[in-house]
Amino acid sequence: MTKEEKREKKKRREMEGGEGEEKDNDEDKELRKKKKKKKKKSEKKEGGGGKEEEEEEEEEEEEEKEGRKDGKRDKTSSLPKPGDKNHVVVQVDGILSSATFASLDLSNPTMQGIKELGHEKMTEVQARCIPPLLAGRDVLGAARTGSGKTLAFLIPCCELLYHAKFMPRNGCGVMVLSPTRELAMQIYSVAQQLMQKHSQTHGLLMGGANRRAEGEKLIKGVNLLVATPGRLLDHMQNTRGFQYSSLKVFVMDEADRMLDIGFEEEMRTIVKMLPKDRQSMLFSATQTTKVEDLARLSLKTPLYIGVDDSRAVSTASGVEQGYCVVPSEKRFLLLFTFLKKNLKKKVMVFFSSCNSVKYHAELLNYIDIPVSDIHGKQKQQRRTTTFFEFCKADRGILLCTDVAARGLDIPDVDWIIQYDPPDDPKEYIHRVGRTARGTDGRGRALLFLIPGELGFLKYLKNAKVPLNEYEFPQKKIANVQSQLEKLVEKNYYLHTSAKDAYRAYILAYNSHTLKDVYNVHALDLAAVGLSFGFSRPPKVQLNLESKASKGRGKVSNGAPGSDYRRQKGTGHGFSANNPYGKKDSGDSRQFIRG
Repeated sequence: MTKEEKREKKKRREMEGGEGEEKDNDEDKELRKKKKKKKKKSEKKEGGGGKEEEEEEEEEEEEEKEGRKDGKRDKTSSLPKPGDKNHVVVQVDGILSSATFASLDLSNPTMQGIKELGHEKMTEVQARCIPPLLAGRDVLGAARTGSGKTLAFLIPCCELLYHAKFMPRNGCGVMVLSPTRELAMQIYSVAQQLMQKHSQTHGLLMGGANRRAEGEKLIKGVNLLVATPGRLLDHMQNTRGFQYSSLKVFVMDEADRMLDIGFEEEMRTIVKMLPKDRQSMLFSATQTTKVEDLARLSLKTPLYIGVDDSRAVSTASGVEQGYCVVPSEKRFLLLFTFLKKNLKKKVMVFFSSCNSVKYHAELLNYIDIPVSDIHGKQKQQRRTTTFFEFCKADRGILLCTDVAARGLDIPDVDWIIQYDPPDDPKEYIHRVGRTARGTDGRGRALLFLIPGELGFLKYLKNAKVPLNEYEFPQKKIANVQSQLEKLVEKNYYLHTSAKDAYRAYILAYNSHTLKDVYNVHALDLAAVGLSFGFSRPPKVQLNLESKASKGRGKVSNGAPGSDYRRQKGTGHGFSANNPYGKKDSGDSRQFIRG
């Protein structure tokens, strides 16, 4: 038997490992032993090459004994061993593994819920996380968005509630924390489907919802609870009758995002108020110092499972990614041209501020490019409606801030457009994570960069994000600048909205942490104004000095020890400190500072 035949045989054994091994385990072992003995005898007679093949067979036997599943023993050595009830063989094919849910010995109600969701095989993160979670281990999981981690923690939670025979009078047995309302709604939607055949109760807590109605439901008893940190802490401190002393499982999803948006204090308070005798799970797409601190506080001797650690690329394999270099004054013209050509596609466009989303949504709808929008200043009811409408749609354009960039499972997105650049590679990865989700996801991503922002590509390269440069011929970009300026000038509401968006863009630009890439003092504000429909930059109130001073000492090429003021002037006379350029005689306008 050749080496290739042996490898194929080994693969077939692993593919059949889940269900077949449990049923015919002993018989298969005996047959394999007999076959090996026969081979060894024949090889000894024939001679030549026998020793090498015998050594390979011995290595295969040792691997089976040691339970090596994917060649990474260091971080997953505590997973259940072969022969254990929850042992599964993981062989990865893209995002899917060879392991099936049927091999996990789950309860009938949970299996029915999984079938309703349309799943048979597990993803890699599910195959590696579910067995140790079912065994009661604390888990610190690192996996990119769209990898299937929602089911990875919900399935063990449902199983625990089922086997513990939780009832409403027992109160809350499982808490799942989510950073945003949209993600909380999505997790809860999956939990509802998964628990259709279970008798346990479930509920959702989040800001913007009816607090009294939530409180009444909590008092009656909610066994599985999905919540945002602020609203959960509010009920824990103020709702009498909210029973969580019997809590068995505490889950933190997108923990890095919760810490990034300022929930660190609430998270620590919640953890301290919970029973210490519990199982905890923490999932995060990135591992930061704050996440590690939270893990130390909330987890007990956790098992680390890093699904993406060995990947050469940080984003999903099905994403075709690129960037285009476009001057500030041409940015909107290119966006307009692109959207007009892709009206039959499903597109998400990311902006840096709520005001910018609002203005561009009003403008594009006004000029007959239908778009929807989601941002933090909208009422929760509108955000919820827009989100679910876009999820169900086969095509459409959604303008949004990063509120929609983390964890949300929006199916069949064709294009991700990052009109305003992300703050760092981590944010880029989460934005791009909205496309190419699931088992056979495909999608495209396009990043807009002005010439002064090309330094961001270095950071993306270091983060294992491959990008190709896309070129758009100038002749094919619709030149609607004069019509845009006339529209913004004559329409009072659009003019006001554009002014707010322009101001928000500059403030957001100034708040970027990568000061060597995003230098607000190097912005050509006349060109920026043109992209918002202004022939001259509008009079706005800004306060940039305190934030800008943090970036002093660096220039766009990253050389230390230089000062922003040493950079060569553009000659246009416009800057963050002088947004109106060179004054004509008699021009009394001044730059207003806050």
